[in-house]
Amino acid sequence: MTAAQPAGPGSEPVERNGATGGFSDGKSGRPIKVVAFGGGHGLAASLRGLLHCAPALELDITAVVTVGDNGGSSGRLRAERDAQLPPGDLRMALTALAGDEPGHQRMVALMQHRFALVGKPDRRGAGGSTAAADLAASPAAGATGTDPPAGAGPAGSPAAGLNPAASRTAGPAAHSDAGAVPTDGTVRGAASPGAPSAATGAEQAAMAEADADAGRAAPDTGRAAEGGDKVGWGNVDRRIASVGGKHDPLAGHAVGNLLLLGLLELLGDPVQAIEQAADMVGARGRVLPMASHAVGIEADVRGGDPARPDDVVTVCGQHAVAITTGHVEALRIVPSSPPACQPAVAAIAEADWLIFGPGSWYTSVLPHLLVPELAEAIVASPARRLVTLNLAADNETLGLSVADHLAALHWYLPRLRVDTVLADAKWVGEPDPVHRAAEALGARLVLAPLAVADGSPKHDPESLGTALVPVLGSDR
Repeated sequence: MTAAQPAGPGSEPVERNGATGGFSDGKSGRPIKVVAFGGGHGLAASLRGLLHCAPALELDITAVVTVGDNGGSSGRLRAERDAQLPPGDLRMALTALAGDEPGHQRMVALMQHRFALVGKPDRRGAGGSTAAADLAASPAAGATGTDPPAGAGPAGSPAAGLNPAASRTAGPAAHSDAGAVPTDGTVRGAASPGAPSAATGAEQAAMAEADADAGRAAPDTGRAAEGGDKVGWGNVDRRIASVGGKHDPLAGHAVGNLLLLGLLELLGDPVQAIEQAADMVGARGRVLPMASHAVGIEADVRGGDPARPDDVVTVCGQHAVAITTGHVEALRIVPSSPPACQPAVAAIAEADWLIFGPGSWYTSVLPHLLVPELAEAIVASPARRLVTLNLAADNETLGLSVADHLAALHWYLPRLRVDTVLADAKWVGEPDPVHRAAEALGARLVLAPLAVADGSPKHDPESLGTALVPVLGSDR
């Protein structure tokens, strides 16, 4: 088997199993119904790519968004207001789908505006479109929508065989310590508080950064919040809001997060609240949460406590999992069976395509497969399934091969079948292992230029749209 040659800029997608085939223009019949799963910057990149399929394809887009975020502004709102849903990822999906009209774009700018500390000279532009706190509260690669899919399963899983450097001995149900699940943002089974830890170093770095730039929110470090009963939810972000002895409760919050929180409290229905916000930005698609209320994310991580690199500890909280420097061996959501969003379940049943990725594999993509009712709907749906691979690695998946990322999908949902795996020809590396991993899921591997032209690991929406057209429009 010969390796595929990387496609150059503007070239057509190259399918490893043959020609890409013909496709309809989406206008002769009903629109093609697409459901995209994920969260944060990865999902936003996918949605912008789907919008760039027009006018070649007419798409009916639904975004199903993970609801496990516990860092930054969203984490503070969960802790301080008991927010039904973390709003940050929902906001990002809404703004990605926003209309191009000036009024809608002005609303996008408002929703993305992030409050800086009062007195900061440039606070009028603070946060703005860069959403600094969300970037800080997500993995570096995830901030660009390029976090690599992680496929770490316990020993004996397909992923384990693909990554001989990783020692996997704990099963999905393995816990390092017995007892109640700790609050998000903590590490169970870690060394004593006096021992050095990655969380401690992260907090020190975050606070040093805060001293230099108090207006830029930093991520939750995974340490206990001082004086709070919801440990680790936005505690560093909250402390930065008090730098210099002046408490500023708005510092670090995005306007869109507060708007969504207000709509959730006013309407009491997450779907109605999001639809109201969608109207404000002229969203060209629907945004839905994966579950009707927020969930926790926890993982068994080998080396999660640097003081005991060979031990498995349980890391709790989306942000803590995202920044862990250990090896994730098992992933769970808490509660294990949250109520799935029923309109999302219905959209999956009626879809023509289900799209997974790009995005942080453990904290944005895989959680959807862990909601039992959502997983059943995904397996039962007559839709075809597409996986868009990431361009670079982040902390939570560091050291895992691209093939491992695909194996993780099978590990957490063994009945999942995939039709197409889309990857960038330049960033995927040697394509043969990825081709074999795709075949194991029943999928064909399509290679196409997906990254921005400057060489950084970021998906280019226009290039992604160009690659998606022949895939989504292909005849059954």
